[in-house]
Amino acid sequence: MKFLTLKQESFGLDISDLSLKFAKLKKRGKFFSLVSWNELELESGTVEDGEIKNEGALAEAIKKGVAEVKGEKLTIKNVIVSLPEKKAFLQVIQMPKMAEEELKTAVSFEAENYIPLPIERVYLDFQIVLPVQDSLDHLDILIAAIPKNIVESYISCLKKAGLKPQGLEIESQSITRALIKNGITYSPVFIIDFGRSSTSFIIFSGYSLRFTSSIFISSQEITQTIAKSLRVDLTEAEGLKLKYGLNKRSGEGKKINKTITPILTDLVREVAKHINYYHSHRAHEHLPPNGREIGKIILCGRGSNLKGLPDFLFSQLKIPVEIANPWVNILPERLKEVPGLPFKESLGYTTVLGLALRGIKND
Repeated sequence: MKFLTLKQESFGLDISDLSLKFAKLKKRGKFFSLVSWNELELESGTVEDGEIKNEGALAEAIKKGVAEVKGEKLTIKNVIVSLPEKKAFLQVIQMPKMAEEELKTAVSFEAENYIPLPIERVYLDFQIVLPVQDSLDHLDILIAAIPKNIVESYISCLKKAGLKPQGLEIESQSITRALIKNGITYSPVFIIDFGRSSTSFIIFSGYSLRFTSSIFISSQEITQTIAKSLRVDLTEAEGLKLKYGLNKRSGEGKKINKTITPILTDLVREVAKHINYYHSHRAHEHLPPNGREIGKIILCGRGSNLKGLPDFLFSQLKIPVEIANPWVNILPERLKEVPGLPFKESLGYTTVLGLALRGIKND
């Protein structure tokens, strides 16, 4: 699914409230290699809650980030860019079987019943969702919509930065392209993208996204809470968070654990609420009989490096939890990181690696 048609090889650019991330892949036999990458902090107020507040400042930051990439220089101008999850709407709907040209018109009419904005104020895209099993007498369609003003501000900013936007897609699409091996699961997977400024929940099953949502619990909130509780600055608080996590075995660790557990308890509560909602509202899934429940939780984002987090979530939710592998569709199975970008750091690159995959595959 793409809001703009992709024609040429491109690099990925992930724009968030706090930073920019860049990645470009190159084909290596059956797999790919990371040849260019970078991360650049944004000035406060440049992007807020997914909305670009200062196009000029963002365009200059993008130029700087392109010029300073690690690895090979970025000589191409074509770019695939993420759109903010919190501004998007996704839904799987059911349609009668019909020709593709008829489907384009029919989906636009049907989408008005699901999208909470006037259809003329959004860009709408869709893709047919294939069943894992069963032959269907209908079509399952994933629709995606995002306000035109959001998309147009991103395109305007990219052009000011001297880039040619070849594709824009919602963050969850990029994340699942990176994390779901070969793009298919036989039971639903719940992905937690534990980011610095917010956390996204994504459910993927079969061949498709099924559900997305965002909450304001974040890794940065944990750092700020530690800083306030222990009366230290944010840099020291971040160091303490990474050093101890949920470790209770030392005096300092016990203090950190006590400080951050209430936030993580809120996170668990939100995960459970969203899983329950999904189980009671899911539809249009054609999975094996033993694949109806959430099979596992996958953690990505820089916040997923918090020590003890997978065990904590499992103890509370009783669902297997694992750390994501953002290289699963890029590198051979025996490899989980590349020179220059350690695995723990790459968890924060999940979205942009998914964008880069689209750029190299031209899919």
